[in-house]
Amino acid sequence: MTPPRMGYWLAFGAALAVYAAMVFWTLPRILDEADGLAPFDLRFSGYGPDEARAFLSALSDEGRAVYLGPQRLLDALYPALLAVVLAGGVAALVRSPLLRVVLLVAVLGGMAADYLENARVAALLTADTVTDEAIAAASRATVAKSALTGFAMGMLLLALARRMRERWRG
Repeated sequence: MTPPRMGYWLAFGAALAVYAAMVFWTLPRILDEADGLAPFDLRFSGYGPDEARAFLSALSDEGRAVYLGPQRLLDALYPALLAVVLAGGVAALVRSPLLRVVLLVAVLGGMAADYLENARVAALLTADTVTDEAIAAASRATVAKSALTGFAMGMLLLALARRMRERWRG
């Protein structure tokens, strides 16, 4: 296996491990510590002031500590790892130069939006007073992350299906 290919699979494994830690450990714990209300990161279509304040009010001190501690650490790693994995998929599966550029912009935009979301959610979790504007800004980052990353993933799945169909027929 060539070093770039090995690096890709190491990034893939690391992304999967970080994702699993969030899905099976930190996010369920936050959910439990917020009386079953979904964390901001899992509200893919965004949230309004009432929803955000309800979550912040329900979130226990322990839940807030998990969100600002282990979840924040894991989510500091995940966007970059996911971007490497998706960009590698684009490089390997997408032939059209224009589509490659579009997808790479979506991948990098999704990563940037995820980091912006993380910063804005941390601000919501630590603020003495949470403004409607701060909630709207965090929600916009969540929606942008979800849309851009979802678009890139969907297009990669289509490219993978096309490649598999070509190999099966060929």
